[in-house]
Amino acid sequence: MAEEGNNQGKNLFGLSGDDRSALLSRLKRTGSASLQPREGRTLEAVQWRADPKMTKFDEFPAYKQLRMERIVAARAGILNPFFQCHDGIAKAETRINGETFLNFSTYDYLDLNGHPALEEAAVDALKRWGTSASASRLVSGERPPHRMLEHTIAGLYDAEDCVVYVSGHATNVSTIGKLFGPQDVIFHDALSHNSIVMGAQTSGAKRISFPHNDMEALERLLQEHRPKAQRALIVTEGVFSMDGNIAHLPELVKLKKTWGCFLMLDEAHSLGVLGATGRGTAEHFGINPKEVDLWMGTLSKTCCGCGGYIAGSAEVVELLKFTSPGFVYSVGMSPVLAAASDRAIHLMLAEPERVKKLQEVSHEFVRYAKEKGLDTGAAEGYAVVPLMLGSSLLAGKLAARLFERKVNVMPIIYPVVEEGAARLRFFLSAAHDIEHIHRAIDLVCEELSKAREEMAKMTGKP
Repeated sequence: MAEEGNNQGKNLFGLSGDDRSALLSRLKRTGSASLQPREGRTLEAVQWRADPKMTKFDEFPAYKQLRMERIVAARAGILNPFFQCHDGIAKAETRINGETFLNFSTYDYLDLNGHPALEEAAVDALKRWGTSASASRLVSGERPPHRMLEHTIAGLYDAEDCVVYVSGHATNVSTIGKLFGPQDVIFHDALSHNSIVMGAQTSGAKRISFPHNDMEALERLLQEHRPKAQRALIVTEGVFSMDGNIAHLPELVKLKKTWGCFLMLDEAHSLGVLGATGRGTAEHFGINPKEVDLWMGTLSKTCCGCGGYIAGSAEVVELLKFTSPGFVYSVGMSPVLAAASDRAIHLMLAEPERVKKLQEVSHEFVRYAKEKGLDTGAAEGYAVVPLMLGSSLLAGKLAARLFERKVNVMPIIYPVVEEGAARLRFFLSAAHDIEHIHRAIDLVCEELSKAREEMAKMTGKP
C-alpha cells in the first residue's frame, strides 16, 4: 500500500507533483520559452483543423484551370500535342506511335544529334567517368570534360572564362539573381524568355520591360531610371525563341556604353544559327564579342546536350562558381553530356556548311510561306519561324489537322504568348531539305482553310 501511495502524485514521466512544480518554476525563472505556453494560445487554436480542400493538389486553382482547359479542348476536337513519345532520334522526320511524321519540333539545328563523333565522345566519357559527376563541382564533382567544354565555349566569344550549369533555365535565373540586387535596375526586352524575367524577379532589382527591339524606347527608359540605380543590366535574346527575329546588338552596345550598363545576351537560339561559322550574334553583326559582358547560352540546341553556360570575364566566372546557387547547390553536369557538347561545337566550327544549309532552308521557309500568303510575323529566317494565326483555338485546330496529315509542329497559345498572338512555331534544321519545307507549307495551306471553317461552325463567327 505504501508503494501505491507513493505513485499517486506522479505523472507519466515519473515526477511527483512537487517535483514537477519546482522544475516548471525554475524553467520560468531561466526564461525557457520552449516549454511555456505560446502567447495568445487558446483552446480554440488547439482545436483548429485545416480545411481538407487545402490539403489536396486537385483542389489547387491552377490544376482546376488546367483540367477545365483540357476538357474544353477535348470537346472541341483539339488534339493534345504535348508529351508525344518519339520512337527514335528526331530529325527532319520522326516516328511517333510507329508512324513517320515530318518534324518541325526539334532543337537539333545543325543535324548533329546522333552523329558518330558525338556518340564516340559520349561513350568514351561514359567509360572513363560514368554517367554522373556524383556531386556539386565545388566539392568533388569536377571532371575533365567540364573544363574542356568551358574552355571551348570561352573561345567562341574570346572570353576569359566560362561556367557551365546543368540547366539553361537555371543559368539565367541563378546568374541574374546572384549578380544584381535591390539597389540595381534590370532592363529586359518585353519578349524575353521566362528564365530572364524570373532571374530579374529573383534579384530584387527594379525590373523594367522595354518594347520588343525598340531601341528608342529603351534609351528613354535608361535616361529615366539608370541614374537612380547603382548597377544596371540590359538583357535580351540573340534570336528570339518565339518570333525568330534578332536583337539589335550594335545599338545595344552603344546604349550600354553611354549609360554605364552591363550587357547580357541569351544565345540559346543563336549559337549554330547566326554567323558564317555559327558563333552567334556577334559574328552575325561583325562585332567584337568582348563588347558584351555576359554571354549566356544553352547546350540543348546546337550542342545536342543539356544545360547552360555563362562566358565572360575571369572575375564574374569565379564569382558565379563560388556563389551562384544554381551552380553551387547542384550536381555537376554529366561528364557524358559535357563531352558530347564539346564535340558538337568542334564539329560546328569544322563544318560551316551545316550552318549555311540551316540558314538556306530557314530563308526559303520564310520566302515560300509569304509567297503562299502566310504570316511569318517578324521572323528573319534563322531556325525559328512562326506562322501567325491570332486565335489560340485556330492554332490548336490547325496543329491537330496537321498531325493527322503526319506533320509534327507545336501550337504556341495563350498564356505562353498574348491572346491574339497564337501561332504555330516551326523549328528548322540542317536536316531539312527544301522539299520538306515546301511540302509542309503546302499542307498548312490545305488545312488552314478547313480549320477556319471548323472553328466558325463551333463559334458561330465567320
